[in-house]
Amino acid sequence: MTTRLDRAVGAVLGSAVGDALGAPYEFGPAGELDARGSEMRGGGGWDPGEATDDTQMAVLVGESLLDHGGLELPDVFDRFRRWAAAGPKDIGLQTEQVLTSGDPWDLAAALHFQVNARAAGNGSLMRASTSAVFFAAAGQQATMDAARRLAALTHGDPAAWEGTALLHELVRAALDGADPLERLPQALSAVAPEQRERYDRVLAPDWHPGLATEFNGAVWPCLGSAVWALRTTAGFPEAVRAAVNLGGDTDTVAAVTGALAGARYGREAIPPEWTAPLHVPLPGFGDRVLDARSLHDLATRLAGAA
Repeated sequence: MTTRLDRAVGAVLGSAVGDALGAPYEFGPAGELDARGSEMRGGGGWDPGEATDDTQMAVLVGESLLDHGGLELPDVFDRFRRWAAAGPKDIGLQTEQVLTSGDPWDLAAALHFQVNARAAGNGSLMRASTSAVFFAAAGQQATMDAARRLAALTHGDPAAWEGTALLHELVRAALDGADPLERLPQALSAVAPEQRERYDRVLAPDWHPGLATEFNGAVWPCLGSAVWALRTTAGFPEAVRAAVNLGGDTDTVAAVTGALAGARYGREAIPPEWTAPLHVPLPGFGDRVLDARSLHDLATRLAGAA
């Protein structure tokens, strides 16, 4: 029987594996993973099994939560800023602008949104696996509120806050042993009313990524694509492969899918040939590189602290 701890490790490790599997195919066409038949072999500037900014930022969030015993937003922002200043291989344009603006932690994202009027990228969704595990035991309202506050550090658009809150709640449902797809109506009822319609649409059972009207680098089609991948497959590897084969922002769609599928199916469902080469460099934090065992331990500590 899959335990809650198995599912918590599955969420964190699964997100990292999805990130690394999808990285070489980022911004490529649909079906490229199947066409090339290459898994965890690198490409596109990524070494085999190398995780991107998605997992790097998730680790920074998780370690801050553990070091402070909870949410210390200035510390999370400082870690993000230190990481961004070290020149990571990949960083979202919006996230980079916010973190390098020099503005205070509690104003930077809001000021960016005020000027640009566009901040609904999936950059807060991609890093949510560790915080979702940490806050799951606190209940629906607490986990969704924590997600919104973490998202708002870099994303001023409430659409990003609500998408991240939904992912937190779906992971929480899976960690409880429930089917996250069955919990969707309840989760959607807790979304801010002005954002609910767009999420109702992309999370509906009859929606598929071919119906998306925006690139899957936006937060709502990214989450919708991940839920679609979970809904239309029957196991962890199948779900993550389906996410990568959508093309576009493959690392993030697969990272979000991996968090959901890992929380649903548990760590044992993740192929060992995917975890063996997995590694997560942490620019700005010395020569630290986390492997699958390190992520397993991080997830265990997050679940235990919660």
